[in-house]
Amino acid sequence: MTMTDQLTRSPSALRVVLATPLYRGATLALFFSGLGFSAAAPQIARFIVDELGGSLTVAGLYYLTNLTALAGGYFVGRRSDHTGRRLGPFRFCAMAGFLGWLGIAFSTQLWMPFAISALVLAFAGAATSQLFAAIHDELQTNPSPAGDGIVSYVRMSLTLGWVVGPVAGTFLGAQLGLRAMLVATAICTLAQLLPLGTLRDHTPRAQATTAHNTDAPSPKTHVSLKAMGPLLAFTGLYILVYAGEPIKYAYLPIYMNDQHYPPALSGAIIGIQPLVELILMPAAAVVARRTGMLNLMVLGALFGVGANAIFALSASPSGLLIAQILMGGVWGVFAGLGIIVAQRLLPQAVATASAIFISAPAVSSALGGVVGGIGVGAAGLPLVFLAPSALALTAAFGLLVLQTRLGARI
Repeated sequence: MTMTDQLTRSPSALRVVLATPLYRGATLALFFSGLGFSAAAPQIARFIVDELGGSLTVAGLYYLTNLTALAGGYFVGRRSDHTGRRLGPFRFCAMAGFLGWLGIAFSTQLWMPFAISALVLAFAGAATSQLFAAIHDELQTNPSPAGDGIVSYVRMSLTLGWVVGPVAGTFLGAQLGLRAMLVATAICTLAQLLPLGTLRDHTPRAQATTAHNTDAPSPKTHVSLKAMGPLLAFTGLYILVYAGEPIKYAYLPIYMNDQHYPPALSGAIIGIQPLVELILMPAAAVVARRTGMLNLMVLGALFGVGANAIFALSASPSGLLIAQILMGGVWGVFAGLGIIVAQRLLPQAVATASAIFISAPAVSSALGGVVGGIGVGAAGLPLVFLAPSALALTAAFGLLVLQTRLGARI
């Protein structure tokens, strides 16, 4: 059978997503998740300053509360792998997100958003990891040659939410106030529950055969730190790549304003990245079948090296636009394939793997904040972007080493 015949007979990933209740529901749920979180993220610092009287320095410290998401995600993921249940923990985490954002919306004291974020919203992000674990289980039960494409399409909906959310959040904040915007974020977080309705977990094939095969893996399999080594290494390298994002979003708008770019031009430069990312995500899944996922991620990290170098060395709008297109290439690869790689690096505990990987941006935000603050003080704008370029180069080298050690595994 030729390659053309195989592609012709292979089911369309998009068709499978639309036809399968879990995939279809997860796609809509992740859109609501991305929409809500991204609407609040750019506005929460202004809420702390304008509504609660905090200083800019105190508002910046709020983002450090995201670090608890790593512990919360790990706890939920480990519990999920222990029981084999995904959608129950997903619903718990979505409800935690709803209550957390609602609590922040009605906060009257400066300490309240910090406490709520650290203690309640720490579990909200794990809702996403539970959905990807459920999708993995479904693919184990009903394997599909379009599996990677299915995950990529579902992941695209989360990115689409992050495209729409900041615009919607800005509009709601301006028209109805920041508290109303945060209430809307809470509603979007709760809306994750609707597309999945009363859908129940599918028992993975490995679990279903346990009664007939004593060697089959059990949901209660203990995962050692050594077994998690490749996953932790991959996640650490992903953190290095992602650290450029908080630096870019903190300082690129300031730089463009200092250069007196028209608002429409600045918006076009910022907005081109997620559009390129959405276009490239399904293509990355196809290309990775030929090149290998980690090999493609090495290229993606090198795109990040080039993009940040252009930010640092180019003062022209066309240069910044090219850099943003390259950044779209970075996230077209990492956003589309990262969760798949994480799960394959720890197949006996996919919920734990998903939670650790998806919690990584919180650590990246803290790292990016520290590196960006030190870098802008030492080198100023736009040379601060040489720092994330160096981090991405380190990540590219590390991914190449990881790929060499894992061989054909990924």
